[in-house]
Amino acid sequence: MLSRLPQTVYLSADDVIRLVRRVGLPNCIAGVAERIERDFLRWSEFDKSARVACHSRDGVIELMPIADSREFAFKYVNGHPKNTRAGLPTVMAFGVLADVDTGAPRLLSELTLTTAIRTAAMSAVAARTLARPECRVMALIGNGAQSEFQAIAFRDLVGIHTVRLYDVDPSATAKLVANLVDQRLDVVVCNSAAEATQGADIVTTVTADKTNATILTPDMIGPGMHINAVGGDCPGKTELHADILTRSNVFVEYEPQTRIEGDIQQMAPDFPVTELWQVLSAKAPGRKDAAEITVFDSVGFALEDYSALTFIRDTAAKLGIGDIVQLIPEPADPKNLFGVLGIEATDAKLEAFA
Repeated sequence: MLSRLPQTVYLSADDVIRLVRRVGLPNCIAGVAERIERDFLRWSEFDKSARVACHSRDGVIELMPIADSREFAFKYVNGHPKNTRAGLPTVMAFGVLADVDTGAPRLLSELTLTTAIRTAAMSAVAARTLARPECRVMALIGNGAQSEFQAIAFRDLVGIHTVRLYDVDPSATAKLVANLVDQRLDVVVCNSAAEATQGADIVTTVTADKTNATILTPDMIGPGMHINAVGGDCPGKTELHADILTRSNVFVEYEPQTRIEGDIQQMAPDFPVTELWQVLSAKAPGRKDAAEITVFDSVGFALEDYSALTFIRDTAAKLGIGDIVQLIPEPADPKNLFGVLGIEATDAKLEAFA
């Protein structure tokens, strides 16, 4: 008998790795960036909310939901900076796409690798929109799991040709240097965050520690810089000195969420910010002049995950990648869920458990 249920496609970690290898990482980043821009331009069509977060001493577990009139998406994701000491990733994620009309799940996918791709794509979209067009040098502070993706995204989508690297862990920087060999980037290893920012047009901070840190101070920031602040993404976790924000034009993804989680959590509730979708749709100005300092206070928003999920779903379908899984039982009578168990409540069976 043919199933009446919509099929659920499953994309494992191996499936997504195979997809990225076949398409190419630069093309995947560019493809997700294109989806993000397209979806941000229809911002009003989405039912949006801040993510639901469960915080513990060592990290956070979050659910990130969003929906338009056709599809619902959510991502499960954690952030546990101490995980690397136990050989585990700091960030682990998976996601779902479902039909709004029926609630049927249509896609179950890994999102750990995909999140790194979408975060880099989002950073590049913001920098293309806000940074000076002649930017060619980027400081990359925090050289962990996200850093290669950021470097490649800014090379291809923004025009960066030199990256100046710093991390408190020299082995992380050494890993990044090794991975950027043959990536058509000039790589400069620096001894401090201050040294890394010298001569940089763009500064990307992507640190992991769950703390109110001051990675950048005002003395490191020159006129015309664009700051891509990626690491601050939960309450009690920041990267920028407050005076940098005061001196800058600050842009965010979804203001209600960023007020709680972003670097602007340290500012007054009425501190002025602009949501990036408004700039992309020409409803608000971006950079006003070449000397202005711009900040993208990025915390990651569910709409970006929706964009990434739809990209990998459609790309996987074209490549014939993925399996079909049955997540939902299918009784002959939808009102008789009990019937799928095939249990006969005979006296003999009841006596066996007496």
